[in-house]
Amino acid sequence: MDLKAIGMVELNSIAKGVEAGDEMIKAADVDLIMAQPICAGKYMVLVSGDVDSVERAGEVGRETAAEFLVGDFVIPNVHDAVFPALTATTRIQEINSLGVVETFSVASAIMAADAAVKAAGVDIIEIRCATGLGGKSFFYLTGDVSSIESAMDAAIDVLQGTGLILSHVIIPSPSRELTRFIV
Repeated sequence: MDLKAIGMVELNSIAKGVEAGDEMIKAADVDLIMAQPICAGKYMVLVSGDVDSVERAGEVGRETAAEFLVGDFVIPNVHDAVFPALTATTRIQEINSLGVVETFSVASAIMAADAAVKAAGVDIIEIRCATGLGGKSFFYLTGDVSSIESAMDAAIDVLQGTGLILSHVIIPSPSRELTRFIV
């Protein structure tokens, strides 16, 4: 399957989230990337596939979630780097500069990370999705400082006015001791 789109539903009910995930998979030809409880007592379902299939799965997920829906998105033509970053399997040899963007939701982190990597020559190291984070999410970027600045501007622009950006920093030359825990 050609993975060109990614879609997510986030619910404030774990039971209803499991049901929504099942219905999404049955309704469309999508691959399940994640289906899991997240902080604070929510559930997320993340699927990928061709744009039409992901849109159909998202529609079914929203319908099934009903009043338990917290948020959702579909990103057509998602950047290839997003997939390994979601599962922390990106292969990074060295971190010269480090960018960190922290958001208030899973959806906002994924959308911002996609915009960041599309905007500049950076690598996404990881996208951490709310587990053990009190519902917040974050992602790490690496590249040269000016590229990280451009990428972070794009990430912030995509979420402008939503109130979902919590914090962001650029560390030009992070210590080797710190980067050992990131890569």
